[in-house]
Amino acid sequence: MLLADAAQESQGKLYILGGGWSVTSSPTGPMSLAIKFDVPWDRTNIEHDWTLRLLSEDGYLVQIEETPIGVDGQLTVARPDNVPAGTAVDAAVTVSFGPLPLEPGRFEWRLEIDGTTATCPFTVR
Repeated sequence: MLLADAAQESQGKLYILGGGWSVTSSPTGPMSLAIKFDVPWDRTNIEHDWTLRLLSEDGYLVQIEETPIGVDGQLTVARPDNVPAGTAVDAAVTVSFGPLPLEPGRFEWRLEIDGTTATCPFTVR
């Protein structure tokens, strides 16, 4: 998972502009998360539910006007032909947000899928 100014997915690839930052100002500019899933061979052709949430440094869900910041999604990856059994299959996803009026401090995007958690921390100055 990578923070970027902008990102999009096309034909299974991630296209990233201004990627790899971890410090921003407030209000933030628009931001995107570029996410690459490695789906195990035996988990292809199955729907996977995932959640992405913005958390404060205390681990609390960040809300703006009582609305939690995050998104839910589903991912189903087809098992490709002519790929050796046991090969993980790539899946690319992007999620974009407009400017966020965050107070200075540490935050993290937390992604959960199938019992696995990944985080992408950043600082607002």
